Amino acid sequence: MKLHIVPAQTGFTWVKLGVQAFRRQPMALAALFFLSFVSMSLLASVPVLGSIASLVLLPSVTLAMMVATGESIQGQTPTPALLLVTFRKGRQHLRHMLLLGVLYAVGFLGIMGISALVDGGRFAQVYMDGAPVTQQLASDPSFQKAMWTATLLSLPWSLLFWHAPGLVHWHGIPPVKALFFSLMACVRNVSACLVFLFTWLGIGVVGAMLISVISLALGLGGEAVGSLLVAAAMMMATTILACAVFIFRDCFEPPERLTHEPPHTPQPPTPPAAGQD
Repeated sequence: MKLHIVPAQTGFTWVKLGVQAFRRQPMALAALFFLSFVSMSLLASVPVLGSIASLVLLPSVTLAMMVATGESIQGQTPTPALLLVTFRKGRQHLRHMLLLGVLYAVGFLGIMGISALVDGGRFAQVYMDGAPVTQQLASDPSFQKAMWTATLLSLPWSLLFWHAPGLVHWHGIPPVKALFFSLMACVRNVSACLVFLFTWLGIGVVGAMLISVISLALGLGGEAVGSLLVAAAMMMATTILACAVFIFRDCFEPPERLTHEPPHTPQPPTPPAAGQD
């Protein structure tokens, strides 16, 4: 495995390739994301242990979307069975992925604990248990401070896990080393990652504005606008996850199945025809 350094404009390329991959298999990728979203939500609805289990399985869901995108660019149709990819590659692979999930859950719960020190746990309760957000709560300075604290701490923690599932799955790297290499890839390619991030932020803002303007022109009600925004957000999230496999492929030595084309095999020179020099 070798870490690659890419130029800043590669961030645009990642966005473009993710969009192209989604356009190849929009229904299959969207259905897989929706199924994983619903499954994780149902699991998280179980008090206490359900929320922890959903955090532990999150890297496996990310890996499933990466594998699905890899199949899509090879002309195959991803199926919901890919959600079980972590459980189908042997016990060692399963242990590594579950350990990766446990590390993610521990760190995330730690971040929620730090935010609880700021506002007494109200933001953590909203995020983990789905408690309702009232206007009074949303405008409370301590709640806002806790929200921003959790957000800022979650960013570097997420960078640790961005490439880790792919490193464990395709390169067989142990979880702790995978976290280190994932962070190094993000740090060494920070310019491309920032271009990627701000490109998607711009797409999100422009998309929300367009939906609002069109909805206003058509006289749609608040519920219809909300439904459109949710659908657009889920489609955008699916496409961002589709980008992950291209980022992984460009930052590390990719397995052959993640390349656009099969590896090139040099052909022996064609012998000259009889009678030719």
